[in-house]
Amino acid sequence: MRQLVGLLLAGGIVLLPAFSQGHGTVFAQAAPQKTTFTGEMVVWAFAVNADKTADYEQVVAKLKDALSKSERPEAKQQLAGWKVMKNAAPQPDGSVLYIHVISPVVPDADYSIVNIVYEVFKEPAEQQAFYDAYRGSLKAALFLVQGSVTHDFSK
Repeated sequence: MRQLVGLLLAGGIVLLPAFSQGHGTVFAQAAPQKTTFTGEMVVWAFAVNADKTADYEQVVAKLKDALSKSERPEAKQQLAGWKVMKNAAPQPDGSVLYIHVISPVVPDADYSIVNIVYEVFKEPAEQQAFYDAYRGSLKAALFLVQGSVTHDFSK
């Protein structure tokens, strides 16, 4: 029992500095994790809270703006191949489904929505507002499918 209490106390001491700072500061200090995809095409689905679709639409608009303004050459390729679709009917739980379709995938490009926006919009208050809107609007990331096209009926 003493070992457990000691372990919990030590863990609390280690984590205390992280929780004593604002969430934005902790998030900003974390090393950004790159999101890359394999194959030619990606289908990425998110469930958005029904009362937060306007916030998610702003997130998508900010993402498009960031890709447009980015100085990275691959950002223009990402922009050209990234489409977002909103499902016409709500899900059984009331959430709204947004599907990101990316084709073609840019090899080794970072598709992290947060990283893309933060790369261009560097003001901490703007980043925090974006992050709050993004996290607040999402109910869940549902699925990610990535791979190669096996049949292209247009050809």
